[in-house]
Amino acid sequence: EPPDTPKDFSCHTQDMKRVTCTWREGETYLYGRNSPQYTLSKTSSPKMALCKASCSKQCSCSWDIGQQRIWNVTVTVENPLGKKTATDVFDVNHRMYPTAPFQVWEDCTDTEITLHWNYENSEIELFCQTEVLQPDGKVELHNSSVVDSKRVRVRGLQPYTEYTARVRCGAAKNFWRWSEWSQALTTRTKEGTPSGKLDIWREITPVLGGRNVTLFWKQSPSFQANGKIISYEVTWEKIEDGSKPESISFSSVYNSTRIFIDNHSYRISIMAKNNVHFSLPSVLIISRATDKSRSTFSTEELKEGQVNGTDNGIFISWEPRSIYDSYIIDWCNFPRLQPCDFQWKRFGSNISSAVISSAAFVPGVRYKFCIYGSVANRASLLEKKIGYLRELPPHLDPIVRKIDLTYNSVTLSWDSYLTNESEPGFLRGYHVYVSPIQGNCNLKGSKKHILSDESELCKYTIENPEEKRYTVKHLMPNTKYKVVVKAFTGGGETPIVYFRYIDTPYNSNILYFVFLVVIVPTLVAAICHWKMKRVKECCCPVIPSPNKSKVLSFKEFKIDSEKVLKINDCLPDVLAMDCDAEAQKL
Repeated sequence: EPPDTPKDFSCHTQDMKRVTCTWREGETYLYGRNSPQYTLSKTSSPKMALCKASCSKQCSCSWDIGQQRIWNVTVTVENPLGKKTATDVFDVNHRMYPTAPFQVWEDCTDTEITLHWNYENSEIELFCQTEVLQPDGKVELHNSSVVDSKRVRVRGLQPYTEYTARVRCGAAKNFWRWSEWSQALTTRTKEGTPSGKLDIWREITPVLGGRNVTLFWKQSPSFQANGKIISYEVTWEKIEDGSKPESISFSSVYNSTRIFIDNHSYRISIMAKNNVHFSLPSVLIISRATDKSRSTFSTEELKEGQVNGTDNGIFISWEPRSIYDSYIIDWCNFPRLQPCDFQWKRFGSNISSAVISSAAFVPGVRYKFCIYGSVANRASLLEKKIGYLRELPPHLDPIVRKIDLTYNSVTLSWDSYLTNESEPGFLRGYHVYVSPIQGNCNLKGSKKHILSDESELCKYTIENPEEKRYTVKHLMPNTKYKVVVKAFTGGGETPIVYFRYIDTPYNSNILYFVFLVVIVPTLVAAICHWKMKRVKECCCPVIPSPNKSKVLSFKEFKIDSEKVLKINDCLPDVLAMDCDAEAQKL
């Protein structure tokens, strides 16, 4: 391809003695003797080259300018397929491009850095700019206020903090372009007095004759060490009698200690020390341990409220009180270990809830939180909370100790479930599962529960964790069932593995009903039938038939089929004639 017009063609000087022109070459896809040829010349004398161009990443060409200040130069690029030119007209005084400053060094205090440097052409008036990189990545630019000054002072820095700085310069008159940056210089300000106060807290344990006070301290967000902390100073003194304070110093590797105090009020202060000075003291007031106040040290009297875990931590809320200027929540990151990694966090007076988060929190571990209100450095226990980051199913199932059966019900009784700190969740209640061995379960009042093998169970839910007894009704008599009792928490329950098997007895009420309806009437009927003749004789006596009388058993007196009574065998008292016709017949 024919050559392109040279791109970004411009000229500058760094010392007012020599001019350098630069440009970017285009791609022609011709190489060797056919590659582009560059010529830099005065526009008025194109055949007289000012210098020989060299190209690598970009092309450049330099020549001595002598006393001439105004220049009109042309660069010509040519190959066998064509030729292109580019022109630049400039005043050397307006094209000053200084060299980068060198030999940069510094002087430091705890809040200031003074940077010094040199540059090659001291006869040229320059002003310089300093770039300071803060620890948080923010960049600040500082301009020197005096022309030709070879230093700049940067104020308002943090003590004992690392900063990175570099310098560049430009022409004070007819500014055209900044120089390249100097090499970066990394330096640290000197130490200063610690600012702010330590965040301190305590744990009080009543003992014989007084109290053990475990003191903890850490750097608060507002605390600035301003140097390397070398020690901590702990001081305590009685408030009532103004006795001489006691103090002890600890290496910087420690963040807690334990002291013994009696039952009087004490003022405790802790300070951090670096190589310059102490920080301001952080103060705690331990109230007098009267009989009433001793009870405040015992957390057993406060009922523990339950709190819930979230995706970000454990949510805790408390009832705000207007008399306190701050609140403190403390807990252990590892409640099952000793030491438990005691932690605390402070909140303002206008806050009544918080999410406590920690990388140490794991599901299935119960954490205890104590909430204190603080006023004038005196703290009072307000509430206690217990909760889980996430509840898990209980480790064990309740042990069924007694089973009472009837033909249509079963009553299950189990032991009280142990709800100690080792449980992986709060006990919410129990589930009772029942199913016949043959067929599916459809008991009244139950819900269906499908197992992994797709078998069906009847499920009853008991939402009272204090309950230890339950009766399943509407069973079939003379039927074999399987039953199980499962405890559940907010994390659910463990899978069902084992069942207990029961057999309901025959229905005695049905046998009694059969006895009443069938057997008794049958017996009554038999007895009645047996006694029927006698009853009939008593109630409805049979009229005697003369033909069947033994008295009329003789054979010689008969008229037709009727027997005839002989008169002499029967002596009537009275003889009466009822009918003359009958009398004649006889």
